[in-house]
Amino acid sequence: MLLALAPASQAAPGSVWVLDISDAIGPASADYLVRTLTQAQDQGAQLVVLRLDTPGGLDSAMRQMIKAILASTVPVASFVAPSGARAASAGTYILYASHVAAMAPGTNLGAATPVQIGGPAGTCPAPAPDNKAKPDGDEATLARKQVNDAAAYIRGLAQLRGRNADWAEQAVREAVSLPASEALRLKVIDQLADDVPALLRQLDGKTLVAAGQPRLLQTRDASLVEHLPDWRTRLLAVITNPSVALILIMIGVYGLLFEFMNPGSALGGVVGGICLLLGLYALQLLPVSFAGMALILLGIAFMIAEAFLPSFGAVGFGGIVAFVVGALILIDTDAPGFGIPLGLIATLAVLSALLIGGVLGMAIKARRRVPVSGDAGLVGSLAIVTQVMEDDPRNGAVQAQGEHWQARCATPLQIGQQVRITARQGLMLQVSAAAPAAQGE
Repeated sequence: MLLALAPASQAAPGSVWVLDISDAIGPASADYLVRTLTQAQDQGAQLVVLRLDTPGGLDSAMRQMIKAILASTVPVASFVAPSGARAASAGTYILYASHVAAMAPGTNLGAATPVQIGGPAGTCPAPAPDNKAKPDGDEATLARKQVNDAAAYIRGLAQLRGRNADWAEQAVREAVSLPASEALRLKVIDQLADDVPALLRQLDGKTLVAAGQPRLLQTRDASLVEHLPDWRTRLLAVITNPSVALILIMIGVYGLLFEFMNPGSALGGVVGGICLLLGLYALQLLPVSFAGMALILLGIAFMIAEAFLPSFGAVGFGGIVAFVVGALILIDTDAPGFGIPLGLIATLAVLSALLIGGVLGMAIKARRRVPVSGDAGLVGSLAIVTQVMEDDPRNGAVQAQGEHWQARCATPLQIGQQVRITARQGLMLQVSAAAPAAQGE
């Protein structure tokens, strides 16, 4: 029997909604699941199938998703598919929290040891066996606390759903993994199915308890609603990528800088303001190291100050060092998919160095340039005679550098004549007839 896929806008009561999460678990994944579960409940769906393929992700986003699943009045079936997919780390917790845990052949789950659940950045290893050396100090204590907390959390989920709690704790403490067939044999999952239609045939007629209420599934003839991530989820997924967030911050700051240096250009201010707000919004959703953020802002401030201070590069290149160090420690987690590539950091640092070099080059050229303002710029320049006094044709007025001046010459002047300024005495300019070679200037 074939089950037709219908768009979400045509969802009918009693339909089965299919969601896809095929990337690291983060703020976008959590927002997507929470909003879609609410819509599924409002539209009377009988089941939500969450198709998973994830390497793990952020603890905060994972717990938000699990809370939504546990509170949902619509049963959730997490399905690790297609073949070759995985539900590692945070994905294992979500699988255990779901009303139905299912996998396709050729998939795996596990490796649920937390790399970080709060606290400072860094890997949180499982406690060492008794026959091996154990780390001492606060770091070891913190690691034990994090692992014990995660083990208790997943054991509680396993007991709630009647699944293998011992293996769940082992997945946390020893970072072990299981293939689909072994997971079914050890009662870690409930179903093994090739695809979603096969899973729905297996679930037809089963009764699940969701939010304390029994729900009888009639999935054999149910319509499937493919509820793919909408524009909001896709946008959130892009801007909450740490690399994109860092780039947005840089574009925002430099855009505002160019606007301040060229008031009225508008483009720099508009683009810079939008990018800066988007970057800050993304960072407040991510686990950010405040020390890293402070170093980045300090580095940017130093690089901007280089354009105004006569430090000949010392402040600017100090800012580049601060920026690089800050970017390296910006994201306060080792969760997969949430690191900032070294190549991106190096590229931004090089671009900033080139910008500073360009500013320094322009400053040096300006320093060597002959002054073109005041008396130094006025004397020696050319002017045009605009008025001649009738009583004394040696006196008149000239236009020089866009301004009108009184002028006196040793020889009679003619309107339209080109003269050269030789001296200035208050508001009076001394001029002489321009040499023939200077007529083209």
